[in-house]
Amino acid sequence: MADRSEDEQLDVIKRWWKENGTSLIAGAALAAAGVFGWNAWQDYQAGKAEAASVRYQQLVSLAAGNELEGDQLSEAREMVDEIVSEHDDTLYAELALLLDARLAVQQDELDSAVESLTQVAESSSRRYVQSLAWLRLARLAITNEDPERALELLDEPITESLAAQQANVRGDAHMALGQNDQARNAWQDALELAQQQDQPLYGVQFKLDDLGAEETAQ
Repeated sequence: MADRSEDEQLDVIKRWWKENGTSLIAGAALAAAGVFGWNAWQDYQAGKAEAASVRYQQLVSLAAGNELEGDQLSEAREMVDEIVSEHDDTLYAELALLLDARLAVQQDELDSAVESLTQVAESSSRRYVQSLAWLRLARLAITNEDPERALELLDEPITESLAAQQANVRGDAHMALGQNDQARNAWQDALELAQQQDQPLYGVQFKLDDLGAEETAQ
């Protein structure tokens, strides 16, 4: 009876394995494939990030130093397009767009510069990078003789670490509007914030001195 019982148990195990073994093997295979796929995806993402980093460093090296001209300038802007199109979900694409705005200004293509900066300002999830874009858009608005627009842009949620630069540009906008008192207050705020944050902020004291000299002359 004991032998029969063991034989019966063995038959039960065999039947169970026949009915369920295939699905277990398939499940194990899927699980293994999932682990392999996740690791492969991580490797792929790491490879993309590394490629974006390398390409961005090449762009920075090309654009560093003196203002670019001719073929070098065209090459740099083509590299920006490449980084943005192939690595659009990375920090390097956003940084490339910020640099592209500077290159566009060199070519007197202010509309193109505004387009690049607006793309970063409206789509970036990185507060600091987004704030840089808002500040540079405000500077461009002053250059385009639209200081009212600059003041609107400076009301965007700019990170506290750039508050001194924000106040500096605000002073420039008020000065462009002929609002000397507001300009002075903004520049004084910029100096105080720069001191509190231990950040160098060049040129602001000269602007305050010039403003004082102009009023004395009047």
